[in-house]
Amino acid sequence: MWSDTSVREGAALATTAAPVAAAQPKVFPMSGFLQVEQLAKAYHADKPVFADVSFGIAQGEFVCIIGHSGCGKTTILNVLAGLDTATSGHCFMDGREIAGPSLERGVVFQSHALMPWLTVRQNIAFAVKSRWPEWKTPKVNVHVEKFVALVGLSHAIDKKPSQLSGGMKQRVGIARAFAIQPKMLLLDEPFGALDALTRGTIQDELMGIVRDTQQTVFMITHDVDEAILLSDRILLMTNGTETEQGYKPGGLAEVVVNPLPRSRTRAQLHHLDGYYELRNHIVDFLVSRAKAH
Repeated sequence: MWSDTSVREGAALATTAAPVAAAQPKVFPMSGFLQVEQLAKAYHADKPVFADVSFGIAQGEFVCIIGHSGCGKTTILNVLAGLDTATSGHCFMDGREIAGPSLERGVVFQSHALMPWLTVRQNIAFAVKSRWPEWKTPKVNVHVEKFVALVGLSHAIDKKPSQLSGGMKQRVGIARAFAIQPKMLLLDEPFGALDALTRGTIQDELMGIVRDTQQTVFMITHDVDEAILLSDRILLMTNGTETEQGYKPGGLAEVVVNPLPRSRTRAQLHHLDGYYELRNHIVDFLVSRAKAH
C-alpha cells in the first residue's frame, strides 16, 4: 500500500500509522530509557543475521517487534535480557550498558519455565526472595498474593503447574515477571502456544496490568493484531538476503507509531479509525518487503 518511493503515500501514512520516513530506513532517534546502538549479530562473518539495528524505548512505552523467523528478533531480546551477546553494537538501559542477566529485566518466554515441584505461590516467591533476600516470609506472601490476584489466579495459588492449564501457567509466568518489579519486561511470544480465546483473555489482562504499573515492555510477536492491540510502536524487521550486489544482512526497516487510542480493547479494535490502514501496511511489509526465508 505504501511504497518506499511514494512521497504522497508516505505523507498519508504519517497521518495514520506515522512510521519513520522511508528516506531514513536504518537510523532512528536514540533517546529514551532503553537505547540500542548499531547492534549486529553474525554466526558467519560474511553473513550477519542482522546489522546496524538502532532504536530507543521510552520509559512506560510498549514496543513490539515483528518479522519473519530468522530475522533475529529473539537474538535482540536475548541480548537485552543479558542472555546473549551481540557481535557488535551496544545496549543501554537507564544509562548503564547491559552486560549479563539482571533482575532489573523480567523475561517471559513462550514456555512458562515454571519449576514443576513448586506451587504457584512458591514459584513466584522464589523470584521475589531472589530480588529482596532480606524480606521475611509474611511480606513475601503478601507481595506474591498481590500479583497472583492481578492475573486472576488467587484460587490456584497453592496448586502445582501440573494442575494448571497452559493459559494459567503463562499467567503465573507473567505474575512472576511483574512481581520482581523489573525496570523493563521482555516478552518472547508469551501467548504463541495458547488457543485464541485464552490468548485474547491474557492479552486484555496484560494491557490492564501494564496500564496500572506503567511498565516498559519489549515484546516479540508474529501476530499483527496482537502488536496493534498492545503496542505504542511496532518495529519491522527484515531478513538477510542475497542480492545482485551480494549478501544484505537483515535489520530494522521501519518503525511504525500506533495512532489508535491506548484505551483500545480487542472487541473494539477493528472498529477504530486507522486500524485497517495500519494493519494493511504491516501485512504488506511482511508479504512484500521482509523477504522471509
